[in-house]
Amino acid sequence: MVVGTSSHVGKTLLVTALCRILKRAGKRVTPFKAQNMSLNAYVTADGKEIAYAQALQAWAAGIPPAVEMNPILLKPQGNLTSQVILNGVAVGTYKAGEYYERWFEPGWQAVTAALAHLQRHYDWIICEGAGSPAEVNLKHRDLVNMRVARHLGSPTWLVADIDRGGALAHVVGTLQLLEPEERALIRGIVLNKFRGSRELLQAGLDWLESYTGIPVVGVLPWLELALPQEDSLGIGGSYPQLLEDRQEGSNRNTWQGSRLEIAVIRLPRMANFSDFDPLLAEPSVRLRWVNPGEALGSPHAVILPGSKTTLADLFALEKTGLAQQLQQYPGQIVGICGGLQMLGEQITDPEGGEGVTGTYPALGLLPLTTTLAPTKVTQQVQAHIRWPTLTSVQGYEIHQGFTQADPRSCLSLFEQENLGWRDPSGRIWGTYLHGLFDNHLWRRQWLNHLRQQQGWDPLPELEGHYAQQREALLEELTDRWQDHLNLSLFLDGL
Repeated sequence: MVVGTSSHVGKTLLVTALCRILKRAGKRVTPFKAQNMSLNAYVTADGKEIAYAQALQAWAAGIPPAVEMNPILLKPQGNLTSQVILNGVAVGTYKAGEYYERWFEPGWQAVTAALAHLQRHYDWIICEGAGSPAEVNLKHRDLVNMRVARHLGSPTWLVADIDRGGALAHVVGTLQLLEPEERALIRGIVLNKFRGSRELLQAGLDWLESYTGIPVVGVLPWLELALPQEDSLGIGGSYPQLLEDRQEGSNRNTWQGSRLEIAVIRLPRMANFSDFDPLLAEPSVRLRWVNPGEALGSPHAVILPGSKTTLADLFALEKTGLAQQLQQYPGQIVGICGGLQMLGEQITDPEGGEGVTGTYPALGLLPLTTTLAPTKVTQQVQAHIRWPTLTSVQGYEIHQGFTQADPRSCLSLFEQENLGWRDPSGRIWGTYLHGLFDNHLWRRQWLNHLRQQQGWDPLPELEGHYAQQREALLEELTDRWQDHLNLSLFLDGL
């Protein structure tokens, strides 16, 4: 098991790397996270919803994502509430106290059942914790950290972020707050995000091992890899600028031609931001995040992403004036999932699922009407998109509600009904299909459509799927970390 001194110390990527290390060794390995809080989700082949992070770890392990890898997913949606996804299915929206009162015991039953299933099918389970295992006010209802480690009797690594400063104190403090039987399970310490020479750190490492009696099993270097963030709660403050800097650094030496600027609206409750990883990997594209209240500028295209609370995010656009900027913008506007719903003329929430019963005007850019509903659509999709050329694509749906289009002034974007629509010019379009940009051929066709409007040379067509680039990133992650981990105890008997 891998736990951390706090959130965002690198637990997810370490579990990912360990899964790939064991896969390389020929072992049947699976990831596991009992409970994840994230708006970045994925749909399994059988239509179950799990956190995208566990899907990424499954791909690192060389296996298809499955609901047993993440039996509980919490999707924050404002007003201190979260939608609860249990065993891949939405069971309601609750405040924290209500959730733990009603779902703690059923949740733990789901966790232990999932673990028993994985134990029957795999040689190794690499479990991931959440936040800190030492939050004394939360430990009585913690489903995801040392309760799991104790249930399994699992050797556990503790990860700290040394880039933040105070990492040794974070480690010592965390160990101090664990119960004796929990502390006995901690078999290794990992310091992540290290910049510099390890020799300068050695005295601190020697002290830490002497003081705690626990070996430091890894000092992991800082990475600049375009792998997905675990959750949108980590996208705060300077994240959009860091994302742009990362893309600039990775693309600086690989593209000498004209670059498209694509603006993505950073909605307060943006969901499935992993949709844009393939665009980040395009050297001919500069992705720019625009917060509500900021100037839209003059990008070549604008994307409204998915949202966990479509109406609340629409209201945020209207309140900050960004809605008016979008309505006056002369270029191409794309809506994905919740963004598609916002492009329409009105959105109705008859049951108050988002807390605001009634009918509300949307942006009015497409002749669409959306009715929100409690039933959730979660499924993988193979489809044929008609625009800008007829192309086969794959992706997945995660949405609540249904949308109707006026056929007199709105064209179906797909051969399949109810997946997306566009205006006759193709300037405004939207889709319910997450993962659309993962399809290399279609993505390049769309980018070339934008480039043609600028009079620029087209990009070469690219066959295949973003999964190939993601695989290369997983290999690079493992290559760059494996030599910095002391795996002798971890791989004992391998």
